[in-house]
Amino acid sequence: MTLHLLKLCVGAESVQDLEEWIAEKRAEKAARGETVETFHTTRMVPTRTAELLAGGSLYWVIKGETACRQELVDIRPFVDGDGIRRCRLILDPVVHRVEPRPNRPFQGWRYLAPKEAPADLAAGGAAPALPEDMRRELRALGLI
Repeated sequence: MTLHLLKLCVGAESVQDLEEWIAEKRAEKAARGETVETFHTTRMVPTRTAELLAGGSLYWVIKGETACRQELVDIRPFVDGDGIRRCRLILDPVVHRVEPRPNRPFQGWRYLAPKEAPADLAAGGAAPALPEDMRRELRALGLI
């Protein structure tokens, strides 16, 4: 069975902001001659790794909405220089926009069952063409 993760995307103002940050970090790694991987480091190691790696994604909450996802490629626990156990979530660099869904703040990450995960937005559909801030405002007003 597939399982997903849900995580706050701290510091990102929009999906485009996240995409630009990913591209910038990948370019920096390539320029330094390092292995070019997209990953997110977290303190807790998921216990349901097999389910997550069976087609799971990391769904990002941006500005109070589940807005996009990245496919999970690998999960690599490690111990940092201070002796603290951490985990790298290795992600596909492609960001898939999903049907926006309000989400309250939380700490860490949460498991997300496939039936609870928002659907991907169709490429070229009407919703992605709206700027994110306008779409949020229209949603708050009950117009979309």
